[in-house]
Amino acid sequence: MHINRGNPAQHEVVVDSWPEFKAVLTRPRKEVVKDNRDYYANLHAAFYREEDACRALLENKDAVDWDKAFQLQGLQDGLYQAAKVMAQARHVHLEPYFYQAALHPEPAMLCQKQLRNGPHRLGTLRPSHAPLLDETWPFGGNDRSLRYMRSLIDDFPNACLLDEEGQVVAWSLSDAIGSLTHGYALPKYRGKGHMKPVLQALAQKLHAKDLPLYGGVLPENQISRQYLRGQGFHFLPQTKYVLYFTPNHMK
Repeated sequence: MHINRGNPAQHEVVVDSWPEFKAVLTRPRKEVVKDNRDYYANLHAAFYREEDACRALLENKDAVDWDKAFQLQGLQDGLYQAAKVMAQARHVHLEPYFYQAALHPEPAMLCQKQLRNGPHRLGTLRPSHAPLLDETWPFGGNDRSLRYMRSLIDDFPNACLLDEEGQVVAWSLSDAIGSLTHGYALPKYRGKGHMKPVLQALAQKLHAKDLPLYGGVLPENQISRQYLRGQGFHFLPQTKYVLYFTPNHMK
């Protein structure tokens, strides 16, 4: 999503053929990912019109380096099935996550809602906040995840809520493919409506860049599902696949 908007993540596009293409893959430029084990930074996303073309693109060693850890995201069932078979054949460990895709049909309407005033104030995350975000993230707690959090804060739109002392109490980020991610409120601040102004503030920033307002939620996360519905999001029939690949020799 950000490639034609300044390309802050330094991604590039690979297609199966040109000018007529049937499969598209985005990935970081080779010089960006310096750690072969860093699947947070090594984010690929794929879309296809023909499943066979997608499979061939994923098998192409010039398109995907299966000797490095990476993640692959997409919304099409064939992507997961093809990637699973390839991982097994290459003795690569696959850790899949299946999110239900959510899209706001009218982000401009959400942006027009009144941002509330009160003892808390809206702000923007700084790199110094990354350790807190990493600490509260179930997949965090290591150098790579901390570096990933810093990159999200540095490169993409985000919003947060600050208390009277300027401490962060709630936040929401976006990522390299323009998806909402890492929405979180500290436990003592939950159930008090603090996420609503944060989401509205981030929606304004994304809408200003002409980006859709979308994301994914784990099916069992009923609290987030209910919250997003209340904000006008529609849940789509597609699954948002987030697939992490690690060569077995790296485990």
